[in-house]
Amino acid sequence: MNTFTKYTADTAPEASKSALEATKAAFGFIPNLQANMAESPELLEGYAKLWELFGKSTLTPHEQQVVYLTSNFENECHYCMAGHTTLAKMIKMDPAVIAALRAGTPLPDAKLEALHRFATLVVKNRGWVSDEDTYAFIAAGYTRRNVLEVVLGTATKVMSNYTNHIAHTELDGFMAGNEWTKPGKTAA
Repeated sequence: MNTFTKYTADTAPEASKSALEATKAAFGFIPNLQANMAESPELLEGYAKLWELFGKSTLTPHEQQVVYLTSNFENECHYCMAGHTTLAKMIKMDPAVIAALRAGTPLPDAKLEALHRFATLVVKNRGWVSDEDTYAFIAAGYTRRNVLEVVLGTATKVMSNYTNHIAHTELDGFMAGNEWTKPGKTAA
């Protein structure tokens, strides 16, 4: 099993300290994900920048969480699924939508389901989405810009999901009650 250091703003490599301090200022603490990412200042900075850019996208905060939770589901990321479940609840996302995203089942909202389906195809097919599926996504009320924003959100989650898989990132306390194992899998 790989072991990675969970850095603090004091113990991190010099080039990661400012990013960890910014993370602590934003969240009030340093999540274990960023504490592990600090080993690579470039990864930590890249993740923070993509997170910021996706937050500025034209997708609503609820739609952003659909993309994030879909990626977490498809990539089987226990840490990010628990974290984004917590964040989705904080923004008062419909509990039925959250439950469906955690179960990998269709969403009760037709437009969000179109986003969920498209994001699923992007992740599962590594970007090879048919023209028909792309047009169906646009016909559901989205835009070509949204198509590319889904790619941005997916790329953000690749960085965190893969880091968590490799580093075996431990859940943070704020995630309590939102632990997750992909349906049909046994807990690790």
